[in-house]
Amino acid sequence: MLQIKHFVRNVSLICCNHLHLSGSKALLSALSALVRTLPGSGGRQFDSLSGGAGSVGLQTLPFSFTGRSCRKEFLLDPTAGETLLESWQAVPGITKMNQQSTHRHWRPWVLMLTVIFLLGLTDVWNRGQTVRQLTSREAGYPESGARISSPQNRQGSGVTCLSIPEQDRFDCYPERDRVVTQKLCEQRGCCFVQVTMDLTGVPWCFYPPNFPSYILGNRTITELGEAGELTRRNKTYYPRDIWKLQLNVMFEADHRLHIKINDSSNPRYEVPIEVPRATKKAMNPLYTVEYSEDPFGIVVRRVSTRTVLLNTTVAPLFFADQFLQMSTSLPSTYLYGLGEHRAGFLHSVQWNTLTFWARDIAPQESVNLYGVHPFYLSLEPDGKSHGVFLLNSNAMDVALQPTPALTWRTIGGILDFYIFMGPDPNSVIQQYLEVIGLPSMVSAWGLGFHLCRWGYETSNTTWEVVKQMRKAGMPQDAQWNDIDYMTNYRDFTFDPERFASLPQLVADLHSHGQHYVMILDPGISSIQPPGSYWPYDEGLKRGVFITNTSGSPLIGKVWPGLTAFPDFTNPDTHQWWLDNLLHFHKAVPFDGLWIDMNEPSNFVDGSESGCPTNELENPPFVPGVLGGSLRSRTICASVKQKALTHYNVHSLYGLMEAKASASALIKIRKKRPFVISRSTFPSQGKYSGHWLGDNRSQWKDMYFSIPGILNFNMFGIPLVGADICGFGGSTTEEMCVRWMQLGAFYPFSRNHNVQKEKAQDPTVFSASAQAAMKRVLLIRYSLLPYLYTLFHHSHIRGETVARALLFEFPEDKNTYSIDRQFLWGRSLLITPVLEPGASSVTAYFPKGVWYNLYTGSPLVSTGEYVKLPAPLDTINLHLREGEIIATQEPATTTWVSSGNPLYLLVALSQDTSAKGYLFWDDGESLDTYERNDYTYVEFTTDKNELTSKVLHVNVDASYIKVDIVSVFGVKFHPSRVIVNGKSVPFSHSSNQVLTVDNLHLPLEKQFSICWS
Repeated sequence: MLQIKHFVRNVSLICCNHLHLSGSKALLSALSALVRTLPGSGGRQFDSLSGGAGSVGLQTLPFSFTGRSCRKEFLLDPTAGETLLESWQAVPGITKMNQQSTHRHWRPWVLMLTVIFLLGLTDVWNRGQTVRQLTSREAGYPESGARISSPQNRQGSGVTCLSIPEQDRFDCYPERDRVVTQKLCEQRGCCFVQVTMDLTGVPWCFYPPNFPSYILGNRTITELGEAGELTRRNKTYYPRDIWKLQLNVMFEADHRLHIKINDSSNPRYEVPIEVPRATKKAMNPLYTVEYSEDPFGIVVRRVSTRTVLLNTTVAPLFFADQFLQMSTSLPSTYLYGLGEHRAGFLHSVQWNTLTFWARDIAPQESVNLYGVHPFYLSLEPDGKSHGVFLLNSNAMDVALQPTPALTWRTIGGILDFYIFMGPDPNSVIQQYLEVIGLPSMVSAWGLGFHLCRWGYETSNTTWEVVKQMRKAGMPQDAQWNDIDYMTNYRDFTFDPERFASLPQLVADLHSHGQHYVMILDPGISSIQPPGSYWPYDEGLKRGVFITNTSGSPLIGKVWPGLTAFPDFTNPDTHQWWLDNLLHFHKAVPFDGLWIDMNEPSNFVDGSESGCPTNELENPPFVPGVLGGSLRSRTICASVKQKALTHYNVHSLYGLMEAKASASALIKIRKKRPFVISRSTFPSQGKYSGHWLGDNRSQWKDMYFSIPGILNFNMFGIPLVGADICGFGGSTTEEMCVRWMQLGAFYPFSRNHNVQKEKAQDPTVFSASAQAAMKRVLLIRYSLLPYLYTLFHHSHIRGETVARALLFEFPEDKNTYSIDRQFLWGRSLLITPVLEPGASSVTAYFPKGVWYNLYTGSPLVSTGEYVKLPAPLDTINLHLREGEIIATQEPATTTWVSSGNPLYLLVALSQDTSAKGYLFWDDGESLDTYERNDYTYVEFTTDKNELTSKVLHVNVDASYIKVDIVSVFGVKFHPSRVIVNGKSVPFSHSSNQVLTVDNLHLPLEKQFSICWS
């Protein structure tokens, strides 16, 4: 009888794993699996019921099951003391079993009892619901399905809990402010299993397979896809569950799926940024969608490979008023994005939680930083890639675990997901930017070298730095000032004594083709006598400040002392901001804006008078924000902003200020705006660039800047860089030389440091250090035509400027974790030195030919690491085979450089072909591409002939000539070179470089150069 007791106990668990089968095969397969739990079976399976003729063979069939209630279990027979682990599929939530069988004889009474018992379950099986793929009919693929079983009603037993592997345990108690006990855990209906200390990060409290979730019903076809109703039957452990939800699955494009889950009865906050509105359903989507109805879950697959990209059946869905949670499996451990955080480019999925809530903090690991970008790119096992974006601005955690899996956990708004199908990393980013918006086109001068310091103290000192840069022949396009130019740190003022000559300094910059950028903080001084400070007086009059619960301006504390904070969600604030800038511009005609402290930062938590005690200030769950509360180093979460609460729009503050600033600059200067912002949010690239914040003069900070610029290029903000040589602390000469070399290849290149530390502008160092810095800056300026073209492609197509190697070589797994090298576009490989005392550097070269940019010498790689010489005056640069880039004779400003002749560098592929492009306009006018006021030229090489094809032309091209062409990889010594039908002199070096100079070919006209 003891055997029968354990036998019956295990029936329901085993049958669950065979619900996909039908008829006799279902019964026999379930029977076969069941018998292995009997004492004496040894945990083995059986390939027939009895030997001899007429025996029925049992074949265990692979199957797919999207529910959670029956996965991740093993059957334990305590009498026999034997444990059997059920194998389960590599992609969680889509269970596959493939079991081996051995022969065994069965006792007749066991067979009879089992058959009778299983026949009683056939009614349950017949009630199983088939889940169809939404796009099967449209895509022309056969429908596939999975059987859905009812969830278990009992709490997961200890056996069930123990059976869940550590890496697959989804945290049921994510709160960080308390130690989880068994009592607290079980009060939530969850499993509690302590693990050893060496299993760091594994949750002790986790969901059992049968944890209650939503049930999908009332599915209907919509114009764009399908809709359904999600119903919750059981209350969760967070207050104010939303019992009925509306599910909308929209097939917006072949490469884009949009999944939206919202309260079906009451409106909720949604992020107020522009996104495309699809008008018709995708005809040939690259994805299929499957549902689990009870418990609810969604599975998204790639049509071409059947790879599961999204599988939310792995853990329960939560949707309470202030706690929303959804988990998904990941197809691999290769995950990127999810900013802004300081980490390597490749995220660790080893129990790694990332927090999102804009915060003023000098960059450090494992904390939430200035910006919020809830977007990730994931690589699939075959090298394809996809992206996922959660359009939500509330405070959130994203928990990564080694399943691999990811959990979104946010405290407001809705669940609004976009899935981008790629299939390569570059196209994933382009598809993402189709949703959030393409970056604006940068001014050419914005790509020059910028210099700044907090601590110049006077305008004359600032001016002297500029003069020393000119004297040394250092390229420089813009001079900046930090807050020390202001009167007592008040916006829209300059100190009449210390910075009396500021207007003259700016005029001098302009006369030399240079530009001036000033800093602004959002905090407006509130302590001046009435009538003495127009920005505050007028702001009060117009009602532009964020107010507290009594309707008065919330008062915090920043650099000028007590301050009020403009509400940039209010259109009236944009006009007030413009009026202030216009007034100041008449005195100091600045060219660009640096908007800092816009998380917004506050030196007191909340306000001078504290914050109310309410559910917005103290939500039932607080993500892992630095400081432990939402108001830490910022303003109260519950304050009102134009019909919205700061609780919802906090992380949008920098975006909204950037939007107001860009708009104001366009109206004031009638040219492209130049704005650099510290806090950012998706779509920010339409209005501003970004610098990586208050780093330090440390070698590790130099390294971390590379993942930073790669991430922000993924986020649609290609104009990004770090403070060269470090902001905090004092640099060394060696470090600053190496950092200037790296920083010359930041898309946004600025040297900046703090007050009361050693100066670090290039002219303060030794002659040899200055020579190395000057050399690399001139290299940058020579490459500006190529860099400018990359920004054009970013503006019109959403391509990245600074690019990770894996973007170009997704088939090469060696590139997946490389973040000490990067590319400009697809052509130029940059390998900086990131360690002190180095005279060499190890670089990875993907398979192919790579040409030394300085010499043209080829390096043929099979996909390998190579040790390169790296003297202190050199950064290693290599041009990829098959590429043509336009360079230019450099000068000390972009304005002077823009009139110099062009040089073409042609890097022949192994089949002697190459291609490249050049975009050219006046460098500052608005919407030149949109108004067709530009030149665009395609260069191609094939069969020993280089040709230019002018695809579009304007008057600016008539001033530029192509003077020199160098072709790398010409393996034979040509006997002649023909340019537009005429023979010309040339040279051919021993390292296979063909050079033709003194060409004077007009850019506006097509030309041909051939060699034989």
